[in-house]
Amino acid sequence: MGKGIFGGMFDFNGDGKMSAFERAAEFQFLHDVVMADEADDELSAAGLDRDELSWMDADERRAALEDAGLDPSDFDDDF
Repeated sequence: MGKGIFGGMFDFNGDGKMSAFERAAEFQFLHDVVMADEADDELSAAGLDRDELSWMDADERRAALEDAGLDPSDFDDDF
């Protein structure tokens, strides 16, 4: 089965093989990284900064996203 994309980082039981669960965890991690990058790109294109948004309370963040023409519900899991 191999060591996976990240060189065995997700070989939780240390047996040198990737089980179905370990492979799923690895792919979920990769998916989350790619999606975060896409969200960052979308925020940057709208002139927003993820760090600044994370310091805002929920109402301020929602207003900033709406003012930038973005759907705040698309970013519910990001903050």
